[in-house]
Amino acid sequence: MPEVDLVRDVVVLGGGSGGYATALRATQLGLSVALVEADKVGGTCLHRGCIPTKAMLHSGEVADAVRAAAGVGVLARLDGVDLTGVRAYRDGVVNRLHRGLAGLLRGRNVDVVTGRGRVAEVTASTVVVEVDGRRVIGRHLVLATGSRPRWPSWAAPGPRVLDSDGALALEAIPARLAVLGGGVIGVEMASLWRSLGAEVVLVEAADRLVAAEEPAVSAALAKALRARGITVVTGAPVAAVTESEDAVEIEVDGERHTVDVAIVAVGREPVTADLGLEAAGVRTEGGFIAVDERLHTNVPRVWAVGDLVTGYALAHRAFGHGIAVAERISGADPVPVPEHHIPRVTYSDPEIASVGLTTAAAQALHGAENVTATTYPLGGNGRSQILGTTGFVHMVRLNDGPVIGVHAIGARMGEQIGQAQLLVGWEAHPEDAAPHLAAHPTQNEALGEAALALAGKPLHAHS
Repeated sequence: MPEVDLVRDVVVLGGGSGGYATALRATQLGLSVALVEADKVGGTCLHRGCIPTKAMLHSGEVADAVRAAAGVGVLARLDGVDLTGVRAYRDGVVNRLHRGLAGLLRGRNVDVVTGRGRVAEVTASTVVVEVDGRRVIGRHLVLATGSRPRWPSWAAPGPRVLDSDGALALEAIPARLAVLGGGVIGVEMASLWRSLGAEVVLVEAADRLVAAEEPAVSAALAKALRARGITVVTGAPVAAVTESEDAVEIEVDGERHTVDVAIVAVGREPVTADLGLEAAGVRTEGGFIAVDERLHTNVPRVWAVGDLVTGYALAHRAFGHGIAVAERISGADPVPVPEHHIPRVTYSDPEIASVGLTTAAAQALHGAENVTATTYPLGGNGRSQILGTTGFVHMVRLNDGPVIGVHAIGARMGEQIGQAQLLVGWEAHPEDAAPHLAAHPTQNEALGEAALALAGKPLHAHS
């Protein structure tokens, strides 16, 4: 039998956003923690997702700003994009954050165990995790192994057919590129590579991009992407992807698109295989781990967080899960956060930011006669005019009740989502928000203007 290396209060399997948040909060509460990670702490978000992609998107934003410089009276010329330099900048950001996280874990006395872990045994009082021949024992186990890119049946990985992870490893900017999938990851990838200089075709099988958003947001995004020169194809499933030595041919709706590289972005799937869950009796549903609203599995002292749990695959959702589970293990009982109260941002150009219910979802839940919505165009916002962005803020309320949804599209809208989340999460009425003045000129005013309109006293908007 493998030797016991560690005995701790909590064993966390996976060192990504949900896992390390669990570990950090648990140690704050006086619990001892072993954090098992097969690769690097920080997981997908830090090394292959949120941080590196947003760093590259910023490089693209700078390139676009130079292209448009003459429009604001600045004489500048874009001589090209050095992808090696972009990658160095990106990796520098990632490495600094990784060093900071590793130091934080050390400072909190979290025992980081490097290796691939699996559940070996569950007893009446302990959970045993085996890590490359060693055993780590805890009173509680938190499963936090995250997710990975999903591959559809019609595509196979190859030198020119990549997932979002593989796209980050490209050493040259493709002249022609296809992105297959028009969800959050897909539109971010299409926006990124277009800004860096590639000709891009974006294909989505559904009838609109980012189908979870307000239909008006989807329509505005498609229009904006087409205006940037991206070919947007919706309502057309991919029939075939054929890779040759020097090209990829995509067959969509009877048409063929020949590109240098194809990025497959049809979503992510939970990493639950080969973790020993079946033998331990942990129930799964469609690959996800089944939990109650407190994130407890069907097995005592075993919990699951983040992308392993059905819902939004978002790092900040995983942070919240990890914090809540650590507090529950310590004896507290934090109130679960409703899934629709979690803010969402798509970092394309233009950005999409949303929290709460869409108009359709609100009407289905509360009845169409009990729901009112308003749309405030950014054309009436001074700061947005200065930035040269179009778009809008769409706000949904219950009649004589609180704001239950905020949905926005336009440059930098992601920076407005914090206040929008407070409006929705604290069930503020538009009449409550209206007296709180935003600084002028800021884009933040757009949220206030939408609230004013819903309160029946619009200022810079038509009544």
